[in-house]
Amino acid sequence: MFRAPIHDVYCGMRGFTRELYHRLKLRSTGMEFATEMIIKSSLFDVNIAEVPTTLHPDGRKAHAPHLKTFRDGWRTLRFFLMYSPRWLFLMPGIGLCLLGLLGYCLALPGVKVFGAVLDAHTLMASSLAVLLGFQLLQFGAFAKTFAASEGLVPEDERLGGFLRFMNLDRCIVYGVTAFFGGCGLLVGAVGQWHAANYGQLDYATTMRWVIPGVTIAALGFQTIFSSFFVSILRLARK
Repeated sequence: MFRAPIHDVYCGMRGFTRELYHRLKLRSTGMEFATEMIIKSSLFDVNIAEVPTTLHPDGRKAHAPHLKTFRDGWRTLRFFLMYSPRWLFLMPGIGLCLLGLLGYCLALPGVKVFGAVLDAHTLMASSLAVLLGFQLLQFGAFAKTFAASEGLVPEDERLGGFLRFMNLDRCIVYGVTAFFGGCGLLVGAVGQWHAANYGQLDYATTMRWVIPGVTIAALGFQTIFSSFFVSILRLARK
């Protein structure tokens, strides 16, 4: 996840300079301290060398091992994820969005897959995947921006270039367009209801307007206000 040239991240035999220690600004107060030093050294391109050592049992049995496999393993994995917005937010978000878009491509025309016709219920599940994926992408941008502003991770040029292109003004324009586009689909569904004298509707047809309309309007709404939040996070770096 961090491309660190280290095989034993918890080896306590280390040498480092005072200048590096102050530069890394380590935050952990528990066992994650050893991992944080390796992760931040890798992120900030510090020269790291590993010297193999051989351990010999000394025969002492003062107490049982204090490490717990699941508890301490989870603490390590949790720390890895908190320092890697890419794997915690970005990759799952992209995966969910792609899964949702695939569901839309199959459900809107009513494609039959393995004998099952994908219909409005598939659209609902696909919308859920798209909304959750989009939220994870937003959280990834939030986390990366905050971590860079706090010095937890170095500046990400790709994210910086993306945020400069997708600035507040553009995001507002795209968000407002998407919001009213979604509302337009909802108005179209109301028009169908009006044509039926506000009686029973063919829900398989109507939901093909309502579900995308609600989803697109929600995405536009989220885009508008998340762009304001990212701009607030970036104020400290301007």
